[in-house]
Amino acid sequence: MSSVSSVVRLYVGLLIMVVSEAATLLHIEPFWSWNTPIAWTGFIIFADAIVWRARGNSWIRSAPREFAALALVSIPLWLVFEGYNQIIDNWNYVGLPENAALRYFGYAWSFATIWPAIFEGAELVAVARGQRGRESASDRTPTPVPLALAPVLAGALMLACPFFVSPAIARYLAAPIWLGFILLLDPINARLGGASLSGDWRHGRADRLVNLILSGFLCGGLWEFWNYWSRTKWHYTVPIMERVKIFEMPLPGYFGFPAFALECFTMYVFVRVLYVRLKPDTTYGRKPDTLYGGKPDTTTPNAGRTIAL
Repeated sequence: MSSVSSVVRLYVGLLIMVVSEAATLLHIEPFWSWNTPIAWTGFIIFADAIVWRARGNSWIRSAPREFAALALVSIPLWLVFEGYNQIIDNWNYVGLPENAALRYFGYAWSFATIWPAIFEGAELVAVARGQRGRESASDRTPTPVPLALAPVLAGALMLACPFFVSPAIARYLAAPIWLGFILLLDPINARLGGASLSGDWRHGRADRLVNLILSGFLCGGLWEFWNYWSRTKWHYTVPIMERVKIFEMPLPGYFGFPAFALECFTMYVFVRVLYVRLKPDTTYGRKPDTLYGGKPDTTTPNAGRTIAL
């Protein structure tokens, strides 16, 4: 029955994506105006079903509470970048609903799909690369390490610099923003005993890094593809190679998506580590992870299971 259900969800997700994009091309509402959140919802369902069929575990099926938390926290985390955009002025939205309540609902729905899409995309990449999960003691219980101060300071400086230059210069400072949170938060996550890219590096593991980077490219391409023909959409005002575009995005911008995927990882781990420290009795269906590579962890209380990236 579980296998049948996963097949149904797979085709439901695929159908949502296809119908929404086809209706968008034909200018059929509500798809034309709501293609981005609708299509991403379909992708998340589709990817989760494939991962479940391949592994017998997935974000939605194995950890629905954590998945809901991931979607909710995705909204304020993306608003951090919307705040930066007020300074660097690299994109703007057009075709938004005139009704304020409907407009803010659209924002919330769209932003709530961002982190789930990146993580589900990474899981999908892992399955495509033939990873069925592996487990080690270091995956289950990351060991706190001394804080690496240099990258933390570098990340803080990169994130601060747009505030201390002229608006004309700030428009060129997207790259420090897309990299800064990785340098700032990953060493802190490692110091707090959370999952970290630097921890993977120390243990000679690259799978998570590769899966997130490829998910960034995958999701970046889909974001721009689904956005291009939509009525409600974003336009870029990036002052670099503005005339050399794939869909709406100038070509160099596509290299920002992998960095953004790594930021999604470090930012979510940071939020989760802080939350678990504040509420140590928290029970999840599994560890946050898209974060750890592994089979179910049966040794750690409240750990649930882990999913390989």
